[in-house]
Amino acid sequence: MPRIAGIDVPDKKKIYFALQYIHGVGPKYAADILTEASINPETRANQLTEQDIANINSIIDSSYIVEGALRRQVGQNIQRLKDIRAYRGERHRRGLPVRGQRTRCNARTRKGRKKTVAGKKGIKG
Repeated sequence: MPRIAGIDVPDKKKIYFALQYIHGVGPKYAADILTEASINPETRANQLTEQDIANINSIIDSSYIVEGALRRQVGQNIQRLKDIRAYRGERHRRGLPVRGQRTRCNARTRKGRKKTVAGKKGIKG
């Protein structure tokens, strides 16, 4: 397995898709990196030379924030929102959706499993 940006990327996959296993590298950045390194996106990751891997690593190190540094930056951004008591920070603190989604009937990913509330069923009127 080639090590790119400190991550073992799958060696049987095409390098275009293998680069996307790095946190912070999506389809656009993967294409940009390969264009800058002048590597064919159809090449398998295990067919790259040591020179190609070193070239990709240097491009990623110089131009992109990936993996641990990116996770740390996102965490700091969220913490800043919490510290300044912004609306989005409050939503993060309460574990509710941050980007305006409805919470009346959905949002189970953020809210967790249903908490059953007793006392609603027996009321007739």
